[in-house]
Amino acid sequence: MTQMVHGAPYAAPRDPVLPRWWRSLDRWTLACILALVAIGLILGLAASPTLARRNGLPSFHYVERQAIFASLAICVMLVLSMMTPRTIRRLGTIGFAFAFVAVALLPVLGTDFGKGATRWYSLGFASVQPSEFLKPCFVVTAAWLMAGAAQPGGIPGRALSFGLTLLIVAFLALQPDFGQAALVLFSWGVMWFVAGASIPLIASLGAGVVAFGMVAYGNSEHFARRIDGFLNPEIDPRTQIGYATGAIREGGFFGVGIGEGQVKVRLPDAHTDFIIAVAAEEFGLMMVMGILALFGIVVVRSLHRLLRERDAFARLAGTGMVCAFGVQALINTGVAVRLLPAKGMTLPFVSYGGSSLIATGIAVGTLLALTRHRPQGALVDAMEGR
Repeated sequence: MTQMVHGAPYAAPRDPVLPRWWRSLDRWTLACILALVAIGLILGLAASPTLARRNGLPSFHYVERQAIFASLAICVMLVLSMMTPRTIRRLGTIGFAFAFVAVALLPVLGTDFGKGATRWYSLGFASVQPSEFLKPCFVVTAAWLMAGAAQPGGIPGRALSFGLTLLIVAFLALQPDFGQAALVLFSWGVMWFVAGASIPLIASLGAGVVAFGMVAYGNSEHFARRIDGFLNPEIDPRTQIGYATGAIREGGFFGVGIGEGQVKVRLPDAHTDFIIAVAAEEFGLMMVMGILALFGIVVVRSLHRLLRERDAFARLAGTGMVCAFGVQALINTGVAVRLLPAKGMTLPFVSYGGSSLIATGIAVGTLLALTRHRPQGALVDAMEGR
């Protein structure tokens, strides 16, 4: 009876780990992620050689580094996907503590690399952006706190997670990194909504975000400059957005041809923030639609599997993780087509960047672990007549 109530084990102890993992995994999501990694390497071959030669480096310097980072990200993703929700929770909270301290120390020990925002630690041979690792660990920690609040006599997890969110947003705004701050706030809001927040509370949160935006606009020249540029009806063709929108327009449906694009010559960030412009110019709208379809499949399939999840922590953490993943992709593409203000945010698994690739591997590995089929959920549904 105890097993019927609390869940029967998935398989006999003698059942090998790998076959058990493979049967329970969402293989469509895994295939889409691997396809995105492959597309990122192909676009890296198109976008980065020009920049490498400009910086006096071997032509395939950035491609080789991206391949290394992508391999590490896939390994991390696969290892995490084999773990239980309990192990994910423990690792996530420990990782959050380290990432939070790293973000808090950025004003003292970090560097801006001349970009006007102190977001990185320079290691000499590489750089690390701790906010990338903070996001998935924060989602796990906030989900744990919210799930604890649902237990009889539990902790005030929603209030604690909200206070933690405000603290993180404040640290990110000081860098300044309003895009990552908005993503953290969004992922917390999604989890809060799934945990049962009322509509008035959601409306209050929206009003708070608008008020924060107004304060940031009045006090941050960096933020105000980007908003003003977005609202300006005229696009300066010599700006990053001007080059990106021009490249997308030139690409048409099928692109100008591999290696024939010009945006990679004009944009220093073509291989990172504006990689979608390279895809649109050289491979056309069809490639862009294919990339968006892959992201859409990951989001929809993950949410569908989470609908049947009985464990509150897994449901909340998985929902926050996949929504942050999807919204980051929307922000990156939205900036490139001028639907959103300029924001230095990578396209997950496609853009170049070691911190971004490995942190996204952590996020998706966690998501795969939380969306694996666990038969005890189906057993509970059968008992309840669902």
